[in-house]
Order: sequence, then C-alpha cells, then structure tokens
Amino acid sequence: MGIQVGQCAPCFTLQGVVGEKFEDFSLDNYKGKWVVLFFYPLDFTFICPTEITEFSKKDGDFKSLNAQVFGVSIDSVFSHKAWLKDLGKLNYPLLSDITKEVSRKYGVLIEDKGIALRGTFIIDPEGKIKYQLVHDLGVGRSVEEILRVLNALQTGELCPVEWKPGKKTLGKG
Repeated sequence: MGIQVGQCAPCFTLQGVVGEKFEDFSLDNYKGKWVVLFFYPLDFTFICPTEITEFSKKDGDFKSLNAQVFGVSIDSVFSHKAWLKDLGKLNYPLLSDITKEVSRKYGVLIEDKGIALRGTFIIDPEGKIKYQLVHDLGVGRSVEEILRVLNALQTGELCPVEWKPGKKTLGKG
C-alpha cells in the first residue's frame, strides 16, 4: 500500500531550477506553509507544458494561500533549464527526481517506463498529505480544481460538492 491522505508526506531534498540557478529544495524547509507538489512525466512533451505554464500563471493565487508549488519530473536539472528556454520564466521551481526515489515514495512512478504519472499532492503546514490525485499520462490536470481544493482545505470546515470560495460551507465536521 502506498502513501495515503492523512499520512505524513515523505520527506525529500531535490535539486531544482529557479530562473537560471540550481538550488536544493527540502520539504522540511516548508513546515508552516502549504505545499502543492505535482509530478509530471517528462520535459519536452505535449501535455506537460500546458500544466506547467498554468501553474505558473496561477502561482500568485497559491502564494496568497500561503502555498508553495513544486513541479517534479525524473529529468535532470539541465533538462529543466534547457526546457525553460522554450517555456519561459516560471514562478516556482522545477525539481529533478533523477534517481526516481521521490516519485517512488509518493507512489507515482511507473517502474517499467521509468517516468511518473500525473500525481498531485497538497501537503498541510504540519507535513500531512491532505489531498492526492493520480491519473493517466494522457490527461492534463485542472489547476483551478487544485486551487479550489486548497481553499476548501483551508476553511477547516465541511465543503459540499462544487463548493467555491465565498460560498457557504456545511460547518465544522
């Protein structure tokens, strides 16, 4: 059985690309913040750039909710940096899981292909997984839905189907 909602998020330290620089990022350094961690299959593919640039466009919305976004693939930081020349500047880091250990820990690695499924995890300020969604390679995820869920989680209340910020919740559970 892999990781589940309610469990502590597996810790990691990965090298990433921010602008033109390589930096190390450790999940432990983000205690007290929400973290949106999304895995994608590979750089230089078809669906991935649509997701990656959409997360960047919405990064201000995530930051306003005290959340840090990280994109992760099994590509090297050098591949990420080269790809950013095509994609343009991103507002969050792309992390390299070249050893595939983090993808494996989060249960998104397709072992026989050596790439990650499209996995999304929302980690609360205490380091617990509050949301996970993993789906097939051929369908891009909805960044708006991830923002909606993050907002709902932050209410600390029961949120009904199709709940949106500003709408009535069902109160404390």
